[in-house]
Amino acid sequence: MEHTHIYRQGTSSEAPTLLLLHGTGGNEEDLLPLAEMISPASNVLGVRGNVLENGMPRFFRRLAEGVFDVEDLVKRTQDLNEFLNWAAAEYGFDRSRIVAVGYSNGANIAASLLFHEGDALQGAVLHHPMVPLRDKALPDLTGVPVFIAAGRRDPMCTPQESEDLNALLSEAGADVKLHWENGGHQLSRAEVGMAASWFKEKFQ
Repeated sequence: MEHTHIYRQGTSSEAPTLLLLHGTGGNEEDLLPLAEMISPASNVLGVRGNVLENGMPRFFRRLAEGVFDVEDLVKRTQDLNEFLNWAAAEYGFDRSRIVAVGYSNGANIAASLLFHEGDALQGAVLHHPMVPLRDKALPDLTGVPVFIAAGRRDPMCTPQESEDLNALLSEAGADVKLHWENGGHQLSRAEVGMAASWFKEKFQ
């Protein structure tokens, strides 16, 4: 359950806490610029993945590119959820008001939280996520706001993957916004700007 992390107290008690989840090879500070753009007044909890792949931190193992170790994914998702329970008690923020901001591998574990735990997140900003696992009955996500940023030419996360994730979350009741960029898997300033506008609409 232990995770290397950073916590920064925000200036607003009204804003949700942002859970920052990096991509493969990143760390707990990678997405701090996104937090500044999306909700500068929020508490920020940046978490580093516990799995190493060729020395690069990740949130769960994979068997090959695009092929997840599902057993490990499920276990790591449970561990992260328990860590969020601990962090809320440790730092005194509202456990029911956490919005994940994830990129790539971090977006995948955030999506997995939604797939497994209906009340783990108040909402999520998912940059270039994949469907974490198929053939799973999702919890009731009625009204949970989710922003998905996808690239039309993303070689790692195909447009179909993004469409499938959108459909699965929507069928579970989530309030999903799917935003398309013309580029690949890279994180663009434009998509973060769109995520920030969406966040203000949903949470402020």
